[in-house]
Amino acid sequence: MDGLRSENLDGATVRDFGREWLRFDQSGISPEELAVRFAEYFSIFPWEDLPANAVGLDAGCGSGRWAIAVAPRVGRLHCIDASEEALGVARRRLEGMANVVFHAASIEVMPISDETMDFGYSLGVLHHLPDPEAGLAACVSKLKRGAPMLVYIYYAFDNRPRWFHILWHASDVLRRLISRMPFPAKSLLADIISALIYWPLAKAAYRFEAWGAKVDAWPLSYYRTKSYYTMRTDSLDRFGTRLEHRMTRPQIETMMANAGLGDIRFSEASPFWCAVGRKL
Repeated sequence: MDGLRSENLDGATVRDFGREWLRFDQSGISPEELAVRFAEYFSIFPWEDLPANAVGLDAGCGSGRWAIAVAPRVGRLHCIDASEEALGVARRRLEGMANVVFHAASIEVMPISDETMDFGYSLGVLHHLPDPEAGLAACVSKLKRGAPMLVYIYYAFDNRPRWFHILWHASDVLRRLISRMPFPAKSLLADIISALIYWPLAKAAYRFEAWGAKVDAWPLSYYRTKSYYTMRTDSLDRFGTRLEHRMTRPQIETMMANAGLGDIRFSEASPFWCAVGRKL
């Protein structure tokens, strides 16, 4: 990682994600659950508009969990990640997929020529950069005119009631404390949180939904149909990450427009916010 030439990078965050993907390489998720999660994030992606043998980029590929589903649909996929450890996990997970190219690089110095990509996506990555807008602009610079770019940015709970914001602020105090601990300690605490908070709340939401209640607004109800493995992964992601930005839907739309994207559309379902735009 010392060889990366980008100021728009937080070294501690990159190292932590490398360790996270080594611990949770996503092999513990069933193909059925992975397909459901893929559909949630890519529900608004215009697959039908891509050219034959499309070439695209996965900016911040992590373990390769999205690339596994994308690569069979396209001609070539460039997987970029600043963590050598994460990229090693992705290589193993994508072994045998000859149309995938791996790059150990930060987003702003990815070794891809400008205006050559037919599509791009960056899910759960930009909000961990010191400057998310600069990171998105770097991705968009690689796209051809009219090419789609899909992003997922942590939302600022702009579609949630005030009590939800209060709960989140309390949890964020905990995140700031835990995220600065050594990795073994934060991993243990994240596991405890997943066992004592994520799982009980998610399963309660599942039960109440079965009884006819509307539970979409409940904290952690998103996980009511997810595996415990996913809960553990996301708990570590949530409480173990030192740097994160949260944005409202208008802020994300403005960021995308400033990066050179138009025809911007948002998914109206969880996870919030997923959005897609086309390079102008």
